[in-house]
Amino acid sequence: MNKKILFIDMDGVMVDFGTHIKSWFDSHQHLIEKFKTCPDHIPGIFRDPLPMDGAIDAINKLYNSGRYDMYIATSAPWGNPSSLTDKRYWIEKYFGEMFHKRLITTHRKDMLIGDYLIDDRTKNGAGEFNGTLLKFGTNWETNTENDYPNWDSILEKLL
Repeated sequence: MNKKILFIDMDGVMVDFGTHIKSWFDSHQHLIEKFKTCPDHIPGIFRDPLPMDGAIDAINKLYNSGRYDMYIATSAPWGNPSSLTDKRYWIEKYFGEMFHKRLITTHRKDMLIGDYLIDDRTKNGAGEFNGTLLKFGTNWETNTENDYPNWDSILEKLL
């Protein structure tokens, strides 16, 4: 059986980044003005956010199905060089070795070659991905629900 290639975005898909940013601002109100237009530049912000509801279980189910060759495809903010290290630690914390050497950092997801990309937005080339884009959760830029609102809907599509 040929496995399909599946890319999974992190922020807003695997990681509940929006809730984490809100919580950080609630705890650091004196820094709101400094980071309100670029919260992804907050040092360490990518290290400890919680996973999206159902993400860990669903990703394990996809992995254990044996149907997919799975990779993480994420962007790291240029203004926060430690974000990539923090994202790698996050992956290891929640998935151990599952994604060992399967982390792709890119601002050009349109250059990825595969069957599926799970992403919450079309930025960074996701909208031009050459396979099937599974738009996940809520698009925080437009505050609209995407085609696949939760991990159960993703599992229904892919398993």
